Amino acid sequence: MLDAAENASPVEAVEAVTRELGAALGARNVAFLIADLSGRALVRLAHVPFTDAGAGRRDGEELATVLPFDGGPAEQSLRTQTVRVMAQSDGWTVWAPVTDRGEAIGLLQMVLPNEPDARELAEIGRTAHVLAFVVIANRRHTDLFEWGQRTTPFTLSGEIQRRLLPGSFTCEASAFTLSGWLEPAASVGGDTFDYSLARDVLHFSVTDAMGHGVASALTATLGVGSLRNGRRRGVGLVEQAAAASADLAGHSAVPGSFVTAVLGRLDLRSGVCALLNAGHVPPMLVRDGDTQAVPLPGNFPLGMFAEADYQAGEITLRPGDRLVVVTDGVRERNAASLDLPTMLRSLAGLHPREAVRALADAVLKVSGPTLADDATLFIVDWHGGHSEDRHTSAGADQARASTALPD
Repeated sequence: MLDAAENASPVEAVEAVTRELGAALGARNVAFLIADLSGRALVRLAHVPFTDAGAGRRDGEELATVLPFDGGPAEQSLRTQTVRVMAQSDGWTVWAPVTDRGEAIGLLQMVLPNEPDARELAEIGRTAHVLAFVVIANRRHTDLFEWGQRTTPFTLSGEIQRRLLPGSFTCEASAFTLSGWLEPAASVGGDTFDYSLARDVLHFSVTDAMGHGVASALTATLGVGSLRNGRRRGVGLVEQAAAASADLAGHSAVPGSFVTAVLGRLDLRSGVCALLNAGHVPPMLVRDGDTQAVPLPGNFPLGMFAEADYQAGEITLRPGDRLVVVTDGVRERNAASLDLPTMLRSLAGLHPREAVRALADAVLKVSGPTLADDATLFIVDWHGGHSEDRHTSAGADQARASTALPD
């Protein structure tokens, strides 16, 4: 399969792998369904002659067919990260998660002539995991996958904002699981989240640039670029904030532009988490069924004053703790009617990937379908045990993969 992927062009690599898999298992049909960027649908990508009929978006001979979530086995397979099997009129349909470190990339769907046994299902699950690496490696070289995932066109500001986000919204390791989500406003509000993992440290940030549209996206670009530069130079949170504030004050195209932010640095050996709040919504801690705002020193937003001084605080996380950072789009206007602490308690058993999406759905329900401001959510679950091996099944954390979903 890997030889087939490498010998094919980046656009055809996934098809080459699924053909090999179908031949090996005698499948009647094999397809890769990629997760839509909205998090609420799957998309079937196909290469078809231009004259062929077919509903869906087209780009030349490329066809993208959206399959909205309907609560069926495909959605359940993706959201619970488990292989699902169903007998249908044309055979036995199998859905297997295409996942790497908890990032739900999509599903491998195949129709088999006979009911698969446990060994075959395990092999299909492992193959789907391999397919995740094929997608990750080849999407760097083509826009096909991103085009397929976009059910609505992006504005220029949306395109800029998209490039500021991390390549994967979810990451699992032995000590932690994290996931972020951004629900964009009609006119992008400049929200971002970011993270990077070192050997013994997890760095993360959530930012909200002033204003909307292209100007806000450019301000966010300056802020995120400066913070990443400071992080990669190895400086601490206070130095990162001071440098970003000076860079924004000195280079912003719109005078007076600023960025609110929460910056974090989690020591994976001890659970000690340094946090710096620059004029942002306070982070929240979910612990033992209770939700509390994390008390931190007050600081000016980044860029408001070039010479501002910054102070950080810290909290020591315990195994089972959940740290939550949101932007003001989750707390403003109609969204303010949400009882966020209660919601966070009710979602405590969900994987962070599902929790952020459930929260985004709740914001859309009270403030949508079009938001006036970006709504961004970032969750870190602390497990402890940084030195322990991680136990996975086909790319997802085995202990959290089967977590029940809310009704």
